[in-house]
Amino acid sequence: MQLKSILNFVQPHQGFVYGDVRWRNQDKRTVLEIEIRPRKNSKPVCSKCGMPSPGYDTLPVRRFEFVPLWGIAVFFLYAMRRVNCATCGVKVERVPWAAGKNHLTTTYAWFLARWARRLSWKEVGIVFQTSWDNVFRSVKMAVAWGLANRNLDNVTAIGIDEIAWKKGHKYLTLVYQIDVGCKRLLWVGKERTQKTLRQFFKEFGPKRTGRLEFICSDMWQPYLKIVADVAGTALHIIDRFHVMTHFGKAIDKIRATEAKELKAKGQQPVLTGSRWCLLKRPEHLTDKQTVKLKELLAINLKTVRAYILKEDFQHFWRYKSAGWAGKFLDDWCRRTMRSRLVPMKKVAKMLRTHRQLLLNWFRAKEKVALGAVEGFNNKAKVTSRKAYGFRNFEVLKIALYHTLGNLPEPEGTHKFC
Repeated sequence: MQLKSILNFVQPHQGFVYGDVRWRNQDKRTVLEIEIRPRKNSKPVCSKCGMPSPGYDTLPVRRFEFVPLWGIAVFFLYAMRRVNCATCGVKVERVPWAAGKNHLTTTYAWFLARWARRLSWKEVGIVFQTSWDNVFRSVKMAVAWGLANRNLDNVTAIGIDEIAWKKGHKYLTLVYQIDVGCKRLLWVGKERTQKTLRQFFKEFGPKRTGRLEFICSDMWQPYLKIVADVAGTALHIIDRFHVMTHFGKAIDKIRATEAKELKAKGQQPVLTGSRWCLLKRPEHLTDKQTVKLKELLAINLKTVRAYILKEDFQHFWRYKSAGWAGKFLDDWCRRTMRSRLVPMKKVAKMLRTHRQLLLNWFRAKEKVALGAVEGFNNKAKVTSRKAYGFRNFEVLKIALYHTLGNLPEPEGTHKFC
């Protein structure tokens, strides 16, 4: 079977035919060059309006890079025609294998973009012997097409969170769709402010906002205010992960303070090296940490009492009814307020303040993928670390959409990866 037959099967172009195929040495490597010719009696198409028009003249031969075959670089050679369009004037023709002045074929650009989801952009460039810029432009093209063609009418549940992306408390606001059947990144905003989140709802539109049934976020006050103002009809839920994060911070503060007190009194430093024993869930402890935790629980320390309160609160999430969960929450807060552990008392006050939002968790847990927000955040951090951090916001935004956006792709004659 000839190479032209394979190309006609996997990559046909209406109005054009494949011509001669030849080897060529270029930059100390052997490449394949494939000529493309217009089919006889076919009219070129205006690149601006898309209408067939009479030819004007022919430009010098251009090279378009195609998907490598067996690790061999492949180039299409074609002399672009100019058309004399009645509407647009003299314009360069539109060709089906490339867009504008791009020297990569569209098929190769999608090929690189798909691989860029699996490897870092630098690794993709090295593996396929192309530049980082070519990979970036391919990803940018894929993201632009995906955002323009995605459907947002089925969004009924969203999760709002932020991640740090630069030193100096530089944050991104991320909005995810967390419906059980569809989980993806919807929007990326610079900074973590009321203005940023309000911009999301403005772009999302009032109709789509009105269809939202569930909104999950942390307890950051600006988020709560904007959600209540813009999407008050949706059921607002406090994310479980962020609630338990406050417990971890409170225990860590008590542990650090008590460790200093024990050291100042000259007593045995039993709390040294115990941080993760107290912060991790019991089922995630190593054997060594399990032994250490048993030793601590046998001692009457403030840190141990705080740990017991935290573990006792885990029962809250096991209730099936919001009513019974509310009674447990009230009882737990009363006991904690009598504990004389100031950091834990602050947590109890915070939970009382957001009592209704906490109980909304039980009304939504069967209908919404509530754990998806933190999972997406971890993936977003990995995406940034794969490139050792992005200094440019626009580049990071493109990378996040590409990795987490579950963006659609155009139908092609053949998928190369």
